Parts: sequence; C-alpha cells; structure tokens
Amino acid sequence: MTSRIDRYGFGYIVINGITYTRDLIILSDKLITNWWRKEGHRIELDDLKDVLNSDLEYLVIGTGYFGRVTVSEEIFREFEKKNVKLIVLDSRNAWKKYNELLDKGVKVGGAFHLTC
Repeated sequence: MTSRIDRYGFGYIVINGITYTRDLIILSDKLITNWWRKEGHRIELDDLKDVLNSDLEYLVIGTGYFGRVTVSEEIFREFEKKNVKLIVLDSRNAWKKYNELLDKGVKVGGAFHLTC
C-alpha cells in the first residue's frame, strides 16, 4: 500500500483521495490515523514507537502549518542509530518532500501534525 499525499492545508490532508482531519502517520504498510502525542506540540520518542521498527530510509516529520511542533533530540539520536534520515519541516513543505522521496522509490514514512 503506497500512500501518496494529494493535498495538504491547515487542518486537513488528502491521501489517495481520502481527506483526514486528524494528525497521522504514514508507513509503507499502514496508515495510523488520529496520531496522538503525550504532549500536543512536542514529539517524544514514545510518540513514534510505531515508526521505530519500520523499514525506512527516511522519516519526514511535518511540524504543523506554522511549524510549532518541536522534536526531541532523543528522536534524532535513535533514528540515526537505525540509519534513518529525519527531515523536519513545517507541514506545508513536509508533504511535498514526502511525495518527492516517494516518487524516487525511497522507503519513506511520514508523521504529520495538521494544524498550528
């Protein structure tokens, strides 16, 4: 199952023609809708436990429309150990980068905050 992002705007994302209005994680084999973090505008390692054991080369993190979400340093360290490159961008640019990597045939996942 390849999930391509058709469109993103404040508070929504369209993936394979379906509109979602809650934060989500995209992996090659599943879509985790209604992604919830312990602390709304900070991503900790535990918030990405579903991603940690996935077979990825890249993880694109969308930090919200205005980029207000922060990513803990522990995430960078753990994904580096797994040889997964992290790309952290505001969601307005992150979805485009995700699609760009997908189009290149890269094993890519995405974690997207849709508002803020």
